[in-house]
Amino acid sequence: MNRRILIAAPLLALLAACATQPVSAPVSVADTIAHNPNLSTLNGLVAKSGLADTLKATGPYTVFAPTNDAFKAVPAKTMDELASNPAKLKAMLSYHVVPSKMMSADIKNGNAKTAEGGNVALSKAGEFVTVEDAMVQQSDIVATNGVVHTVDRVLMPPRR
Repeated sequence: MNRRILIAAPLLALLAACATQPVSAPVSVADTIAHNPNLSTLNGLVAKSGLADTLKATGPYTVFAPTNDAFKAVPAKTMDELASNPAKLKAMLSYHVVPSKMMSADIKNGNAKTAEGGNVALSKAGEFVTVEDAMVQQSDIVATNGVVHTVDRVLMPPRR
């Protein structure tokens, strides 16, 4: 009897601790990006470009979200140009957004039209997903109005 109590007590304590933890409610794509420390550069640029309101709207949206490391790889000159041209910044960021919800299991080889108006090449091989030359690092981060997939490169829309 005492042995059962000794075994059950730690399990009950763990269950009680888990029960008191708040369950995070799903939030918009914009808020999902804002709450991810690995996407802080993207979050700042989304706010600066005025795209945050769009990404809080009904959607659905799929965002291929470049990580902080992905932005570090972009030449400083390019980042300066984007910072000084809000329209160009918004176009570049919109090129990472597909106006539909695409879970990784839904992705097929082919093109997808972006919110910017261009097409991005999607490819899937087993569990690996790429968008253009960027590899999806973390997939299927679900939001109330879509999904976020982190990627290791910043995508640049083609010049028109």
